Amino acid sequence: MPINRRLNTDQDFQDALDRQLRIRVFHNSHMVESGAIIVRFTEDKIITQTSVSDLTYHSRQECEFFQLKKG
Repeated sequence: MPINRRLNTDQDFQDALDRQLRIRVFHNSHMVESGAIIVRFTEDKIITQTSVSDLTYHSRQECEFFQLKKG
């Protein structure tokens, strides 16, 4: 059964970046991105990539980030 692990802290985001983990991004309770990897993060933004030329900037305050793990 899949388990969603919420990413909250800088350490969570750094781990996901280092391990190139696939994540899901939610904004206003709607999934806006799935299968992306984190390429960079700052205090207020998470930058994700789903393909070679597709970068997306997400607000840390407005969005929720989850790593999908297989349980």
